[in-house]
Amino acid sequence: MPRPSRLRPAPLTPASSHRRTLLKAGGTLLLSVIAPLPANATQIMAVRVWPAPDYTRVTLENDSELKTTHFLVPDPPRLVVDIDGLVLNNTLKSLVAKVESNDPYIKQVRVGQNRPNVVRLVFDLKEEIKPQVFTLAPVAGYQHRLIFDLYPVKPVDPIAAMIQKGEWTTDGAPAAAVGSANPASPLPAAPPAQTEVAPDAIAKLESEMSALNGSPPPQPVQPTPGKQLAKAPPQKVVRMVTIALDPGHGGEDPGAIGATGAREKDIVLSVAKRLKAKLEQLPNTRVMLTRDGDYFVPLGQRVQKARQVQADLFVSIHADAWISPTARGSSVFVLSEKGASSSAARWLANDQNKADLIGGANAAVQDKVLASVLFDLSTTAQINDSLKVGRAVLKEIGGINRLHKAAVEQAGFAVLKAPDIPSILVETAFISNPDEEARLRDDGYQNQLADAITKGIKRYFSDNPPMAKSRQT
Repeated sequence: MPRPSRLRPAPLTPASSHRRTLLKAGGTLLLSVIAPLPANATQIMAVRVWPAPDYTRVTLENDSELKTTHFLVPDPPRLVVDIDGLVLNNTLKSLVAKVESNDPYIKQVRVGQNRPNVVRLVFDLKEEIKPQVFTLAPVAGYQHRLIFDLYPVKPVDPIAAMIQKGEWTTDGAPAAAVGSANPASPLPAAPPAQTEVAPDAIAKLESEMSALNGSPPPQPVQPTPGKQLAKAPPQKVVRMVTIALDPGHGGEDPGAIGATGAREKDIVLSVAKRLKAKLEQLPNTRVMLTRDGDYFVPLGQRVQKARQVQADLFVSIHADAWISPTARGSSVFVLSEKGASSSAARWLANDQNKADLIGGANAAVQDKVLASVLFDLSTTAQINDSLKVGRAVLKEIGGINRLHKAAVEQAGFAVLKAPDIPSILVETAFISNPDEEARLRDDGYQNQLADAITKGIKRYFSDNPPMAKSRQT
């Protein structure tokens, strides 16, 4: 039987006692028939929409697991979802208003009672998508969740996205300076890292520069027969340094929540944006955020994004929490091959690694990502470099806040497992401590944190200039 291409309400008979409800969805009127509510019908408790550059997520939270079928309809592109054992209620109707006009993938959504105990959702799309539909078991205060992740057919390239924003250049010119908390006393620039350039690469650069200047490229000197040309000294070019900043949590995963309601996901995103601005004031430095808004990115994809832009450093930013409100201080963590450096570090790593359960990663897809990205290589060199940058950053943070531990700690954080990128996780302070929660909410303290981390990173690259690297797969 061919699949329907549009939403059709069940026909009404004269004897029908069903009432009719008109829903307006982006200019479209949808007729829906509301059947009497069975005693055992599933109840939709909440609906949420999380638009992001990479994908849009729609979450239905309910009091029991839902069974669904879905299919795509082309020209115009639509995703049709039928949910069994469900009766349309006001909470589900509110999904219509949750879709914003600037959503990158959803134009509008229509909802209706397709037949008794079956609700149909129709997502009118702005482009073709690849949907991932899966369920999540109750966890961390959430009940059962039905997730629709709408990914573009052609995945977003993080380098292309940075080019579009003007944040990526292929030459060695310094990145454009952006706002500073203290422009009168900028941080001194780190000495640029330099690498040898092959003669053919030099010729290409000369040709490109000549084209920009409107002059013919220099012609190679032809040697006189029998005469040996003196070798020109090797030329050097400045290599750009790429830093990936990873604000933890996001979207469905709020992270830790302070006594006055401050959410870790909001605090760390704000700190990361300030840190990005300060790092981009350094010469020859470009910065990528694994997320720049309130949406969830699975742990493996955070690592994958950093590798796609060939990052020289990965910095994950968090705000610590503990069962006791008296715990306080900042910490820096790196990966461990042989176990955690302390029981607290082990507990924290296990807690942070639950992000995919809370934020909602599709296990069927995420397992493949982890297998391809977090492959088993010797990570000794990565950990050694991570310890170096971790110590530099911890020393600078110690100048603005009490340290929870005086040394860099180690544990098995999933987000630090890129085998070829030095990676650190910064716990800025304890959001579970009322005094530190107040500091974390303060703009001045966030700027101090960003300054301290910037100084530590600059010190690391001054002592350990990055070498030339080949294109990563």
